[in-house]
Amino acid sequence: MPAGAADPAGRDIAPESEDAGSAETRRRKPRDRALVIVLTGHGKGKSTSAFGMLMRSWARGYRCGVFQFVKSGKWKVGEAKAAEALGGIDWEKMGDGWSWLSKDLEESADLAREGWAYVKQAIAEERYEFLLLDEITYPIKWGWIDPDDVVATLRDRPGFQHVVITGRDAAAQIVELADLVSEVTKVKHPMDAGIRAQQGIEW
Repeated sequence: MPAGAADPAGRDIAPESEDAGSAETRRRKPRDRALVIVLTGHGKGKSTSAFGMLMRSWARGYRCGVFQFVKSGKWKVGEAKAAEALGGIDWEKMGDGWSWLSKDLEESADLAREGWAYVKQAIAEERYEFLLLDEITYPIKWGWIDPDDVVATLRDRPGFQHVVITGRDAAAQIVELADLVSEVTKVKHPMDAGIRAQQGIEW
């Protein structure tokens, strides 16, 4: 029977290769390396892409942590609800909303700095094997978090820890450090036509 075909019972047959996809039970191979991944640009889909990698890591049994640096606890994010249903994914909201909606920017800055200190501790303790720092580029851009500190922390992180960073205008130092950088470019967006953000699409 060809690899990847379905058997008479309708089940998928795993590909017969060294990389057996979801049939492979070992979550890491000797060739694997911990990566820093940056998803930046002004197009939609940066966090969406990162959450896709989160699902893959969760499916492989990785210890996963999500840290959102802009969205506050008031945001009922669809991905957070899905993660709660799956179980085994820690989810922290470090911010209090977008800067232009903040009632106290200094308090917002303090929340971002406290959030980064928490992430640094988690990295030092090797608490996770997959960390998603969602929208951390914004407090870095606003001067609330030192990009050189981020670079040093990620460069010197111990053990095996994938780190994914999302948000517009990623700092040059972080882009240079990263192993993978994708820039999402906007071609069209429904908001340009006056269509507001919608559940299930934006959050």
